[in-house]
Amino acid sequence: MGAFYARFPREAISAGLAGSGAAGSNRGKEGRMEQVSPEMIDAAQGLWSRMALFFQTMLVPTRLYQLVAVAGLIGIAWAVARLVSPLLTGWLRSRENWPKWRLRVGLLIDRKLLLLAFTVLAWAVVLVMREVTWPSRSQLIALAATIATAWTGIFFLARIISNRFLRRLISWAAWIWVTLYLLELTGPVGEFLDSVAITIGELRLSLLTVLKAMMVTGLMIAGARMLSRLIAGRLSKNDDISPTMRVLTAKLLQVLLFSLAIIVGLKAAGFDLTGLAVFSGAVGVGLGFGLQKVVSNLVSGVIILLDKSIKPGDVISLGDTFGWIEELGARYVSVVTRDGKEYLIPNEDLVTGQVVNWSHSHNFVRLDVQFGASYADNPHKVSEIAINAALGVNRVASHRRPVCWVTGFGDSSVDYVLRFWIGDATGGLTNVRGQVFLALWDAFHEHGISIPFPQREVRLLNETPAARRGGKQPGSNDFNGTD
Repeated sequence: MGAFYARFPREAISAGLAGSGAAGSNRGKEGRMEQVSPEMIDAAQGLWSRMALFFQTMLVPTRLYQLVAVAGLIGIAWAVARLVSPLLTGWLRSRENWPKWRLRVGLLIDRKLLLLAFTVLAWAVVLVMREVTWPSRSQLIALAATIATAWTGIFFLARIISNRFLRRLISWAAWIWVTLYLLELTGPVGEFLDSVAITIGELRLSLLTVLKAMMVTGLMIAGARMLSRLIAGRLSKNDDISPTMRVLTAKLLQVLLFSLAIIVGLKAAGFDLTGLAVFSGAVGVGLGFGLQKVVSNLVSGVIILLDKSIKPGDVISLGDTFGWIEELGARYVSVVTRDGKEYLIPNEDLVTGQVVNWSHSHNFVRLDVQFGASYADNPHKVSEIAINAALGVNRVASHRRPVCWVTGFGDSSVDYVLRFWIGDATGGLTNVRGQVFLALWDAFHEHGISIPFPQREVRLLNETPAARRGGKQPGSNDFNGTD
């Protein structure tokens, strides 16, 4: 029976090739025919033989009951998971002071309760059976327990990869590889995948090479991401390096690590990069023309980091946008306003446009408050009261004394301007102006300083001609409508 399974693929493929040859005599269909290489036929035959042999051994009577035992263990594990999951979830919700990483581990255990329960039950059955009978009587159950243990370990180890798509890709690849390795099918499957290939000139690209490249490159990218985050965290705690240099160093390090990860990953997978040199050059030129704005923003971001014109924490205003810089990105700058809005401004606008940096060289900002006082009040006294009132506001800097000047003599008041300094522009400008106005109001009321306002007198003029003609009212019979 095994010989039949071993011969079946070649006979089937040969029949298919014969049919293809007969149909190939028809000139109208000749362009649609594809030749299957002998290498692919041999690899498919080897894979089929190994799979047929594996399934044939599963039908041995001494292993049929083990298959039934594995199915029964899966059912028991499912029942245990359904019973334990609500209890575990309720217990985790009652842990109020636990750190987040412990709660995450608890949630991960809850997600894989079925697999964990099956692993524990299977190994328990294997240990018991090995004590009471021959090891071969529990070989299939031990194989299932080993596979379940490997799957569990891969699931928890993959949690270190933060990117969800990359984590799933690597997890599935690892699960498939471990399963094939434990079933001793990695050799035939690898030969079959390597036989499925296309050749472009001197470049031979097989399915095995592509899968290896994806796997190794994914692992390298995940490692580069973790390393870049670790180094960026260390740089953020170093006070000897300026904020802009921290961001620039972190960005350059990310680009270098990711580039090395891709190149090393492809080379480690056996991918020949020399064959893609011309193709990558053509793609690069096309991307350069199509992504001019993106490249311009990237270069502008590097310029901003190098010339230190703005840095995280600076208070800037660009047009109608006023806020502080939260983050310097590779393509944009994140500016957070006082009302909680976050604007993503392209780097190119900050390089080519006019930007007001309120805290470029220092954190002090001067503000002006204009007001008026009555002509009856002494201007010297008004100025002194206004200065003292401004100094009474907490956010007004005391070591940079405010000044108050007369700016003009208006129609109804003497006009003044009060100038003062603050050292925390990120706290807002309108609110500190409002506090100074309230302080002026209280101080002027306390010292009897009046704040005049324009007054207008409206007179209603009696233009009726009856007053000049002896009291005749408009509308009377002898009113002729003339003066």
